[in-house]
Amino acid sequence: MIKIFEDAGQLNRFAAEKFVEIADEAIENRGSFTFALAGGSTPKSLYQLLGSDEFKNKVDWSKVFFFFGDERNVTPSDAESNFRMANENLFQPLKISETHICRWRTELKDAEMIAFAYDVSVGNFFCTDPKFNLVLLGMGDDGHTASLFPFTKALAETERIAVANQVEKLGTTRLTLTFPVINNARNVIFLVKGADKAETLRAVLQGEFQPENYPAQNVKPIDGNLYWLVDREAAGLLK
Repeated sequence: MIKIFEDAGQLNRFAAEKFVEIADEAIENRGSFTFALAGGSTPKSLYQLLGSDEFKNKVDWSKVFFFFGDERNVTPSDAESNFRMANENLFQPLKISETHICRWRTELKDAEMIAFAYDVSVGNFFCTDPKFNLVLLGMGDDGHTASLFPFTKALAETERIAVANQVEKLGTTRLTLTFPVINNARNVIFLVKGADKAETLRAVLQGEFQPENYPAQNVKPIDGNLYWLVDREAAGLLK
């Protein structure tokens, strides 16, 4: 489903309502709700909305378990940390217990060790192939999603839950869930905002299938729902 909103405010409100809907269904039918967060700047306002007086009492947070789709290899207190952003804008306002948060242990510093530890933690939680109730994703202006960047090794990974992915153009190694895990989710939501994403969004949704160039094209849930929530500016070039 592709849904276009006039502005970021409308987009965030719809996303928050969809979050509540998916969470309620998961808790009612399976006893808990597993959620893989997106990092970066785009979801920040959504997390703030979920932690606001309007939404904070609409979910039984004691039955929500939080994970991260990707992370930068920085300390948890670093300004670039996805965990820090979520902690300040969602976990702390909602007083989420640390036992309900599965983060990348970046204090280990070695990217391969961090990815291995996260792979084990997620695998142990699910005791089988991970099947998140919801995976939240963003999309970069180069078509990457999570930390699955164009022409990187992790795009071809089919066995691991989590990997360290060297991104040469950024001169760094990122930590990311893999496509098999993302595509096994019951629900996947993309949040895409801004005119700088318009050309790439058109290529991803309406262009030739080139997943090496545009990794976001690889997101195709096996038996789950896929939602593209985009603002008017990002959707400006869609037919």
